[in-house]
Amino acid sequence: MRTRLLPLLIVLMTGILLALAVPLAGRIAQQDQQHVVVDRMDDIARFASLGLYVTSRSEGAATPEERDRRRALEQELARYQSVYGIRAGVFYRDHGVMEAAPGGWRPTDTAEGLRAFNEALASRPSRDPRQVWPWQSRPLTVASPVVRDGDVVAVVITESPTGKLRSRILTGWLWLGAGIAAAMLLAVAAAFRLTGWVLRPVRILDKATHDIATGRLKSRVAAGGGPPELQRLARSFNEMADHVEDVLDQQRDFVADASHQLRNPLAALLLRIELLKLELPEGNEEIASVQTEGKRLAKVLDDLLDLALAEHAAAVPQLTDVAALVDERLAAWGALAAGRGVALARGGNGAVTAWADPVTLSSALDAVVDNALKFTPAGARVAVSVVARGEEVTVTVADAGPGLTPEELERVGDRFWRSGRHQNVGGSGLGLSIARRLLAAAGGRIDFAANEPTGLRVAVTVPRSAPSDAGAEA
Repeated sequence: MRTRLLPLLIVLMTGILLALAVPLAGRIAQQDQQHVVVDRMDDIARFASLGLYVTSRSEGAATPEERDRRRALEQELARYQSVYGIRAGVFYRDHGVMEAAPGGWRPTDTAEGLRAFNEALASRPSRDPRQVWPWQSRPLTVASPVVRDGDVVAVVITESPTGKLRSRILTGWLWLGAGIAAAMLLAVAAAFRLTGWVLRPVRILDKATHDIATGRLKSRVAAGGGPPELQRLARSFNEMADHVEDVLDQQRDFVADASHQLRNPLAALLLRIELLKLELPEGNEEIASVQTEGKRLAKVLDDLLDLALAEHAAAVPQLTDVAALVDERLAAWGALAAGRGVALARGGNGAVTAWADPVTLSSALDAVVDNALKFTPAGARVAVSVVARGEEVTVTVADAGPGLTPEELERVGDRFWRSGRHQNVGGSGLGLSIARRLLAAAGGRIDFAANEPTGLRVAVTVPRSAPSDAGAEA
């Protein structure tokens, strides 16, 4: 979930930071340019004061005072252009040159200069010229009118190179970018911590749910962190798990008690049937049928009691030699297999270990082998193999019986379920259910598949690595 939630938070925070950074970057550029414009306006004011009273355009018609002012203006403009590299000039209303540096420079030859000149003629100084951006190389043109007796008599224009201005803007943007990057890193770290804080109870809840779904009903959630809503959810989950466990315990206790209480009267009933059989003619079919059904009922009660005990049993996984355990169980079933004319074939690894409860694994293997021998005809064989694959050990029991259809394979292992085609074969339909329950309690599993060319293939799988709880106990 974090992989989906964290990108959304990062995208949201990136959008917020960019929404703040873009206007701030524009503001930085405007402030840097405004500082330059203010400096140019101060310089222009000095040039305007020198050219304010230079009215004569020819040297001969000028008064000595005007000649001194023109000479001072010329020297000031030349020194200004030489020191700062900024073009500057004072121009009459008709674009005629009063003085300019360098000589022959005409700012009105460019669109930007002509616009600034016309604005100054309209008594509007260039206090807010068009913004210069770092990727533009055009100069910055600033103009101001020269006003005498309320009339604009001339215009002062400066044309500044913008290399340094663009460098300052770019430097400001780099610092801004560094700040945004630092803020982004902090935001990502905060989002990571936030998602961890929010999702940690969810992960714990998910693990507890999986534990309960796989049979570990004692698993609970510690409601000690996360948002209050998730803490309430954890407490509600624990209450629900307690209730489910109580209901299942009551159900198992009822099955176990009922099975146990019925065994004694059933045993007495079977004994009376045996006594009654002695008084009837030998070969009486009715009494034989009653006796068979009584024994079948006794087997069902025994299986129910085994199932209840299996569901109550607390498996303790330990390092077990699975191959040796399989050989031991095959030896125990060898006599019955030989009596039915069925061969037990052993294959696979000769020695392999895994983590399992030896008692529960033995009971599960007994149920699987018993089922295989029950449906395998005389003269055929039951193949048993032990194979280690990666982190698991699998014991496969393949019989040569009639097998199951794909629809029946989906139901095999359910309680009391038996194929309609096998009702003539003895059994209660609980053997494989007991095996599944025993394996689940020890961290294993059982799978069913069709065997080729015929029969059923049952795979009993146990882990090779120690479960977390078993490792702690070991």
